[in-house]
Amino acid sequence: MIRIECDAYLTVRDTEGRTASLSDVAPLLELVADTGSIAQAAQAKGLSYRHAWGMLRALEACVGAELIETARGKGSTLSELGRAIVDAQRLARSRLDGNLRALAAEVASDLNRRLAQRDGAVRIHASHGYAVATLVSALVDAQAAVDIKYRESVEAVQALARGECELAGFHLPRGAFREQCAQIYRPWLDDTRHVLIHLTRRQQGLFVPRGNPKQVRGLADLARNDIRFVNRQPGSGTRMLLDLALRAIGIDPERIDGYASAELTHSAIAAFVASGMADLGFGVEPAAHHFGLDFIPVVDEDYYFACERARLDSRPLAGVLALLRDARFVERVAHLDGYDPAACGMLTGIATGLAGSDGAAAPDGNAR
Repeated sequence: MIRIECDAYLTVRDTEGRTASLSDVAPLLELVADTGSIAQAAQAKGLSYRHAWGMLRALEACVGAELIETARGKGSTLSELGRAIVDAQRLARSRLDGNLRALAAEVASDLNRRLAQRDGAVRIHASHGYAVATLVSALVDAQAAVDIKYRESVEAVQALARGECELAGFHLPRGAFREQCAQIYRPWLDDTRHVLIHLTRRQQGLFVPRGNPKQVRGLADLARNDIRFVNRQPGSGTRMLLDLALRAIGIDPERIDGYASAELTHSAIAAFVASGMADLGFGVEPAAHHFGLDFIPVVDEDYYFACERARLDSRPLAGVLALLRDARFVERVAHLDGYDPAACGMLTGIATGLAGSDGAAAPDGNAR
């Protein structure tokens, strides 16, 4: 099976048509900032000093300004523009990271299916999440045919009802908001036809810069005048949960600076906060820690796959179930910050699971 890699690559073009790569030079600039030396940075990248210097000069020629400042006794430091280029590459990769991974996974799934002409590929439509990505990676490692399409939670469940996939991934909060969120999925799930497979428990919460400089304590702080917020797209399970939580504490979204923004992934939210373009975000814990942010837990939730009962014993789904119950896979998910896969692979009925009365999803309180 083949893998597809997709990355963000920035190129600058000046008015005369000359081009230079920001993405190639940014890692070199980071090393200059760390070592204080172009020579050491070049060595760390496996480049000759002459080649590294040529890359820097080519980019400087395109942008018309110096990237590095040199002072006697202080070595080399990045200019303001040099630091901005490093930040630009970080921002591009972080904002696009989740989308590019999703795109790469979908392209790889399609190509592998066509190359192998396999009719037994398990089709997964799911809300994007770190445990789902871990499952897809594990299936590929096991040489299993998988066709992954990342969708909003409701779209995934609707696709299952139409027979367009074998597994539909969606998440539900524990506690006060579970019933309201569950109502969205009930029209598309039949207790006699479908069953739920528990993937993981996870936490959603607030992303704040390291050290929490604005002393954010909870959701009520979103309405502060000094807080800029970055939000998920309407229709996502995370956005739906946040809408309900704010309504419960009497906060009008119109009062929140940035509430109308719409980012597609948890990684993009974390990137906005890490770059200083927002003070606060809401999402899952691994994204916050990946970008060096602090995380304030707000609500626990369960991530499920819905599937047809009649297909549980089919070869594709039987293979997925076996993998979900494998101790090595469970350990991989357990290493994700804020994830608890103790009930991974457990089956539960639709009514029981949506209500949160199965053993894996017992309600344990409201959003904090």
